[in-house]
Amino acid sequence: MIRMWIVGMLLGMLSLPAKSSVPEPATQVIVLGVDHAAQLVAREDRPAVLAAFLDRADPDAICIERSPEAFARNDFYEFTYEVQDVVVPFARERNIALCPFDWHPSSEDAQLGFGMDLEAVPEIRPTRGFQQFLTFPEPAQLKRTLFHADVAANVARSTQWSLTPAARTAQDLPRRLFLYRTFLQAKRIAAAARAHPGGTVVVVVGEFHKRDIDEVLADEPGIVLVQPSRLGAPTDAEVEPFERREYRVAVATFNLLGMQASTANRDDAFLRDTVDALIGSGATPDVQLLAARLDLLQGRISRAEATRRYRQIAATAGDARFTWTGVKDSRRLDSWFDPFGNLSVRQRALLELARESTLAGRAGEAERRRVALRRELTARQQRQLDGYWPLLAK
Repeated sequence: MIRMWIVGMLLGMLSLPAKSSVPEPATQVIVLGVDHAAQLVAREDRPAVLAAFLDRADPDAICIERSPEAFARNDFYEFTYEVQDVVVPFARERNIALCPFDWHPSSEDAQLGFGMDLEAVPEIRPTRGFQQFLTFPEPAQLKRTLFHADVAANVARSTQWSLTPAARTAQDLPRRLFLYRTFLQAKRIAAAARAHPGGTVVVVVGEFHKRDIDEVLADEPGIVLVQPSRLGAPTDAEVEPFERREYRVAVATFNLLGMQASTANRDDAFLRDTVDALIGSGATPDVQLLAARLDLLQGRISRAEATRRYRQIAATAGDARFTWTGVKDSRRLDSWFDPFGNLSVRQRALLELARESTLAGRAGEAERRRVALRRELTARQQRQLDGYWPLLAK
């Protein structure tokens, strides 16, 4: 009986059609290295430039830096502005396949290796170190271009870091984990490429991962690597149709209301063009506040005039919210770049009044505003307001 079953199975296998000897067409893979969220400070790498590049590449699929499990929950890293605010909307509007490819250790493994859950945000974020607010303090970061990841000096920097063990072996886990993570990223990208034979797959990934991903994919059959620079940067005429109000609001909000403002590292001409364009498309309450803040930081108005404008905005904004905040957890007061990112426009105008009082040495007036603002917040947000309040003086 068993012998007859085996014979039948073998005969069935022999009757299956033979696999075609014609290889599937190769898939073009373009790995674009990015500096996460730098699109918000660098004119030549701004969101519309990235969108225009994706349009030029005309991909069948776009691979994004998030694990498949998190992506299925519509959950992204806080700081990957380019992913959730540019790439994902671009792909969904055009019915382009999205392929999440990241890998990260389980919470248990992270606790074992680092003594913490790497994705858990502390109640009060530090101004320095792990989980700090994101800023771009170096002037060179404002000059970043779309293909900066492929500049020789940048490649050498990432190569040296990834190949150089820590001085003490016990402290080498970040590098080792990075290499393992990047290898698995490359393997998931390869799987995505195999799902689109003969097509084009664009990968948007943090620039430190790019060199290793390129090297792993170079040995994958059926993949042809194409460097992004081969496509060339989009022209101004090609970028213009991709300029969107939400991109401009994000640029202005990040630079003018977040911790970036405290660095004084900004492209004033870029920000002026951005805010002027926003005013031209409608001076909503949040745009009025952004315009007042920019005029003050650029020295176009006095602190007394800024105070007058903040008061007017607070009196007329009503329950208006900001067009873009970057806030991931609405139960918190902060975002990944702004200690006070979850306030309404009216509340933010009142906060800016408190900032001006603080800087003018009127501590009692600023304290009264803090107390009044606390009444409108949850207990958790109150604690965060108190914890971040000293940052108003910076």
